[in-house]
Amino acid sequence: MVNITTLESELGRFPTHQVFGRVAGVQGLLVEISGVQNNLSVGDRCNVIARDNRKVPCEIVGFRDSKALAMPFGALEGIGLGCRAEIAEAAPAIHPDPTWLGRVINAMGKPVDGGGPMGTGEIAYPIKASPPPAHTRKRIGGKIDLGVRALNAFTTCCHGQRMGIFSGSGVGKSTTLSMMARYTNADVTVVGLVGERGREAGEFIEDDLGPDGLARSVVVVSTSDEPPLMRRQAAYVTMAVAEYFRDQGKNVLCLMDSVTRFCMAQREISLSAGEPPASKGYTPTVFAELPKLLERAGPGRRKSGNITGLFTVLVEGDDHNEPISDAVRGILDGHIVLDRTIAERGRYPAVNILRSISRTMPGCNTDEQNILINRVKKMVSSYEDMSELIRLGAYRKGSNPDVDEAMYYYPRIEEFMKQIKEDHTDLDTCYKLLEEVLAPPPEKAEPDNEGKRSNQSLSQPRIISQPTGKSA
Repeated sequence: MVNITTLESELGRFPTHQVFGRVAGVQGLLVEISGVQNNLSVGDRCNVIARDNRKVPCEIVGFRDSKALAMPFGALEGIGLGCRAEIAEAAPAIHPDPTWLGRVINAMGKPVDGGGPMGTGEIAYPIKASPPPAHTRKRIGGKIDLGVRALNAFTTCCHGQRMGIFSGSGVGKSTTLSMMARYTNADVTVVGLVGERGREAGEFIEDDLGPDGLARSVVVVSTSDEPPLMRRQAAYVTMAVAEYFRDQGKNVLCLMDSVTRFCMAQREISLSAGEPPASKGYTPTVFAELPKLLERAGPGRRKSGNITGLFTVLVEGDDHNEPISDAVRGILDGHIVLDRTIAERGRYPAVNILRSISRTMPGCNTDEQNILINRVKKMVSSYEDMSELIRLGAYRKGSNPDVDEAMYYYPRIEEFMKQIKEDHTDLDTCYKLLEEVLAPPPEKAEPDNEGKRSNQSLSQPRIISQPTGKSA
């Protein structure tokens, strides 16, 4: 049965009159529209009527020679000279509703999961919204449990924080993100799959979120084969949905994969409109849009909830100083670096704890926790500084007490950070396990027992709690 309130709300949004122009040319991805340039501005929407009466939504991206330049959200087949271009009066917006939970939508806010129509909220949320003014925002809240040992312990995240996950292709960004989607204790999860492989979207929803996770989530999907406007808008819609639930007083977890594909989509749009490239082909607009998108996450106003943002960044060529990575690092509240060399030796998630930073640390930890974390980082640093000499057998035990200590504890620390996707470790358990890892070695341990210690798995805490290194 049709909801009368929803129907009245939809009828009230119909325009009272129609302004239209004509297609004057098509070049590449751009459609030139004449006759309505005085009624349009950059960012406005219009619908071009194709030969088969199909409506192709477009966005105005610029002007040239007294003509408006529009880029389509769909295919250009059937659009030719003289086709009618109807101007949309309303600003691009969505109308989220609590019934959106458990649904999968596209970049236009329409359901794509075959679950029927969704509810329509009374309040319009602009797709391109401004972040809350800085002076009205709350402070970042308490710790949030991400469920991943390496992240909980060494890059502790708080409610309302924004973190980036940086790595090259095939190092485990999506897997790490799926672990956090499954185990993070948030009221609502909003997932934005921007420019994703179509095959992975279904796997993520069914295997990683599961029925229970999907029930408290909204998933926004735009696959890699869709036009650049759709891929870019998927990121904006993800943030708009998260803002709606934030304003309901919820603690929202916003996961976006990936920011790099958002930037690539914006680059395609800008280059098609004639904007000159600046750095590695990226246009100035890309770097102007990045903070507008990422700043929308974070603490809300004093009487609203928070948006904890976790954004993946695909590092091109494993160069962590490439333009997008460098720009995103400067905007977010910390970064998690996944290292290919760590992944190649079989330790997942491949978090490099020495290169990863959370800007809420050490303030969110107790003194005892900070001492513990700093001690581990010091030992990992000491071992990796001497790792080549150790592997070659050129280091002689007893030369440096710090390196000797690191050689004993390093395999145990590696086992602590190794974690399968189905495993979950909460914050308190992480610190307890880490204390057990750093327990003093037995005074009379035989040399052969060091190899046995390195093979012990920390995925089962009961094994860690038992004394190690006893001679037979």
